[in-house]
Amino acid sequence: MSHAVAAAAPARWALPVQLLHWLGVLLLLSVATLGLLMVDMPRGSELRKLCYGLHKSLGIAVLGVALLRLLARALVRAPAALPGPAWQLRVARLAHGLMYALLLAVPLSGWLLNSVAGQPLPWFGLVDLPPLADRNPAWRKPADTAHLWLFWTLAALVAVHVLAALHHHWIARDATLRRMLPGRRG
Repeated sequence: MSHAVAAAAPARWALPVQLLHWLGVLLLLSVATLGLLMVDMPRGSELRKLCYGLHKSLGIAVLGVALLRLLARALVRAPAALPGPAWQLRVARLAHGLMYALLLAVPLSGWLLNSVAGQPLPWFGLVDLPPLADRNPAWRKPADTAHLWLFWTLAALVAVHVLAALHHHWIARDATLRRMLPGRRG
């Protein structure tokens, strides 16, 4: 990156990008918690039905926020890269790309699972989303397996992302984390 381009880049992420990031974090934690809890609830119970409905609606919200984040990333200039080894910058770019792909793939695989199971998909009771495929019991298990594997892959990548952010904050003592915190300067 040339000195002129680096000088023109903002010092921190723009507020819309920050807000979408933290909204995505809250949604992801919520949908993951519900997903992990609901599978052990008694089948047919009202609580399980409520959790499944919320899990599905929040999953679609994760998909929507991920799409908005991609749009924001296309429209909003990223801060200049902080100094560091080139391999770390490449790994960070790859990890972010994979996280975006998984933030799309996990909810889409859940939507597909819902579709092949022949279940309706009301989004918070406001609108019924169309199925991505026809009901097909033979595809239910593979779609469920894909959804589960994609989720655990995303969870592992998010854990590495959090550890890397904490490493930058407490060990490297650079501005990586502070640039994503709303209302903070420096």
